[in-house]
Amino acid sequence: MSDMQAIEVDARGLSCPMPLLKARKAVATAEPGQRVIVYATDRGAESDFRAYSERAGHGLASLEWEGDVLRIELIRGE
Repeated sequence: MSDMQAIEVDARGLSCPMPLLKARKAVATAEPGQRVIVYATDRGAESDFRAYSERAGHGLASLEWEGDVLRIELIRGE
């Protein structure tokens, strides 16, 4: 599954709940195992994505701040 290209979502500058809504839309189009990388600047996004990945059954490969931008890497579940 590593040969699938990641889907990137630029949610920088958007306030909650928009980063999560844009990410959910991208995840819905992804294949199981495909990565979705989200870039967000909303401080609430970190807790939102932790809860979402757990609730929805998607993997949370990474979640880290790079300066003022949060980079979230999700892996689409089954």
